[in-house]
Amino acid sequence: MTVEKALRILAGAITLLSLALAHWLSGYWLLLTAFVGLNLLQSGLTNWCPAMTIFRWLGLPDAGEKTCCK
Repeated sequence: MTVEKALRILAGAITLLSLALAHWLSGYWLLLTAFVGLNLLQSGLTNWCPAMTIFRWLGLPDAGEKTCCK
């Protein structure tokens, strides 16, 4: 799994989770959805995302890196 794929999975999972929590518990959970959207927007503008930094620190490769020796 690459950093980019993990980031998309994380953003999608948090968005769906916050929508479910907003539906069943409180509308304030939509603020988490807004936070994810704002973070994706700033990531697109600045080319930096805190989650990507954490995924790289955990050892996930970037999409362009070779992951094996052939």
